[in-house]
Amino acid sequence: MPSSALYVARTGLEAQDTRMRVIANNLANVSTTGFKRDRANFASLAYQDARVAGAQSSNETTYATGLNLGTGVGIQSTTPDMTEGSLQSTGNALDLALDGDGYFQISMPGGQLSYTRAGNFTRSPEGLLVTSQGYALQPQITIPEGATGITVAQDGTVSATLPGSSQATSIGQITIASFTNPAALKAIGDNFYTETTGSGPVQLGIAGQNGRGNVRQGFLEASNVSVVSELVDMIECQRAYEINSKMVSAVDDMLKNANQTL
Repeated sequence: MPSSALYVARTGLEAQDTRMRVIANNLANVSTTGFKRDRANFASLAYQDARVAGAQSSNETTYATGLNLGTGVGIQSTTPDMTEGSLQSTGNALDLALDGDGYFQISMPGGQLSYTRAGNFTRSPEGLLVTSQGYALQPQITIPEGATGITVAQDGTVSATLPGSSQATSIGQITIASFTNPAALKAIGDNFYTETTGSGPVQLGIAGQNGRGNVRQGFLEASNVSVVSELVDMIECQRAYEINSKMVSAVDDMLKNANQTL
């Protein structure tokens, strides 16, 4: 029926509008440190069985095929692409990147733990390594006042030359968080993720061990968004939206013709 076709076309418009929102968010974050692009996943909605294959068509025969009418499409989920972005040299001793899997662990207000790939850290007035929002890296790394020559080894060991000393001294070690299913982490904004039941519990360890990436000092991980790929997806989404719009117009014309005829 035309009214059913209108509904199906409407679901197509809504699904493509949601997909375009995902694409727009990816493009908006093309320069965001450590950002991971999202992909919209589609799924067909429930089918209406007008006739089931194998049902009796007469006393002696059955239907060879069924009559199943779809009710449209919807966005099933969004999946983050957790592939690593390119590493960009900054020359800043407190800029850190992970060359491989893993996350930096951050203490949020209220004691909640979050995780990030954005390693643009700075030094708080108390000497702690913190994010740009002022949230402390965990475990806490305190750089003593007057310390110079801060270095971070690939395994996360932080060293500095303390006042009155000519040799570097270890002042702490950054541990790296990993998850069984990082794609299930919950994005909460500001480049932070939180643990979910789907991601599995956090597993802390040394950088470079058990599949965790190495820490690279003086680098930041760029967004993994490809502008070219997103523009191709945007054009495809736009065309699909136009097709569904034409379907709405076509069904509307059919209804007008039916009203005039009947």
